[in-house]
Amino acid sequence: MLFQVPSSLQFIRYSFFSLFVALLVIIVDLQINDHFSFSYQLFRFDNAEGLSDAQVDPSFEAFTYSVAFASTDRMNSSALSNASLKSGDDERTVTLNGLLTDLGEKGRWKSLLDKGLEKLQQKYPDKNIVLKYQELPTNDTREEFMQLMSNKSAIDFVSVDQIWLGEFASKGLLSNLTTYVDDWARASNWYQQHWDGGTYNGTVYGIWTWTDVRGLWYWKDLLQQSQIDADDLKTWKGYIGSAQKLNQELKPAGINGTILFDTYYSQDLWFPYLWMLGGDILQLRDGHPTKGTYWFPTYNSTEGIQALGFIKDQVNAGIRPDKLPASDSIEFAQKRIAMILGGSWIPGYFGDQKRADFENMIGFIPLFPVPSPDKQSSTLMGGWELAIPITSNHKTLAWEFIETVLEPEILGPWIQEYGYLPTQIPLGQGLILNQSATELPYYDTLISMIPFGNIRPSIPEYPIIEGHINEAIDRVYYSNATSPSINTILNEAAVKSAHALGW
Repeated sequence: MLFQVPSSLQFIRYSFFSLFVALLVIIVDLQINDHFSFSYQLFRFDNAEGLSDAQVDPSFEAFTYSVAFASTDRMNSSALSNASLKSGDDERTVTLNGLLTDLGEKGRWKSLLDKGLEKLQQKYPDKNIVLKYQELPTNDTREEFMQLMSNKSAIDFVSVDQIWLGEFASKGLLSNLTTYVDDWARASNWYQQHWDGGTYNGTVYGIWTWTDVRGLWYWKDLLQQSQIDADDLKTWKGYIGSAQKLNQELKPAGINGTILFDTYYSQDLWFPYLWMLGGDILQLRDGHPTKGTYWFPTYNSTEGIQALGFIKDQVNAGIRPDKLPASDSIEFAQKRIAMILGGSWIPGYFGDQKRADFENMIGFIPLFPVPSPDKQSSTLMGGWELAIPITSNHKTLAWEFIETVLEPEILGPWIQEYGYLPTQIPLGQGLILNQSATELPYYDTLISMIPFGNIRPSIPEYPIIEGHINEAIDRVYYSNATSPSINTILNEAAVKSAHALGW
């Protein structure tokens, strides 16, 4: 027979088997859903207007580094609006997604963000606020952010290098924070340079969270061995003469007196010389073909030529540009360089030495060498800003989180722990006066440099322009008798920069 009616016993067996398979499918489905609820999900929107229609981005599997929980409840996706959380909201859990630079060491953000989250959670006790963020190296952070914005992925907070702000803002990738900061009324607490560094075209897009400075570090015993007075390092002439003497004395032991940096940030160590002479990288000028008034390169001015001439004088004196096998900070900490123009992060490369021990061994002069004693020195200030991407689903809550993190009692101990410098005036003054700040080597001296520090332009074209300047410095490093003059080198670079700026 082609077909046989099953017996009642067979029918019962088939029924139980079907029921078992159905239950198994349901259990597996629940497990899969539960797994995805714990994974970091990036979202992609069908269109720029439909920010409430989020889809899972296929790249989310590789996006998780660390997660901070406000509670141990299971994480669920949330469709909250951009308003502050209300006690009557139906959704109990909301997740703030972030992208951060790793600050050279993954995990540094954790204690700061945990404290900020704890305080924000107290404001909304009936809510479960969850932080999820990835930490990446600096350049990877920028590339990842651009990719996530291209995908319209939902990110609620991001760390922004000050020199990226103009580019990101001009492309519409960052949220306008002006309304928030107006209600906040704390702008006057920031050093003016740092507040300005978070604006683009008069609009606030980022809050400069902490900063750093650069100055002159040296090994005391090596200077003593070479019979050099540290005060001689303060002028251009004395600096070059001391470097020559150090090189002559220490070269046999494999130690450089000092070096010039042949690296991607060479221009950052040239800018202070330009600024102390009264020059600048760019200035606003009328007559732009399309923008009326816009930025124009001025680094090829008389001051720029003189500043780059000091670099050339060092090369002529035998101070060589060096592509270090490790970072300059590591080379200095390993005593392979006697003196170095380095950042406020230098003490961090010496381990957990006590301040007295470090300062007995290492000297610090809070300046770049000056052409003459009557000139005010300068320094370059870097650091990171916190901003809210335009794709954030929870802009107001993200702002409240940033606002909380920036409270001095939360931010202060954290920047002190890692040796960062404050961008808030009351915080800086408090850390100088606070006895606990004396635990950090030269910390009060480093903070004293902030008022005469300068920053790089926050405009979209800056990454291109710094490339032109870097190339010009390289040409001076490796110039010879037949090379163009410094004037010609800077003028040729400025022509390219003017073109990049639309002139």
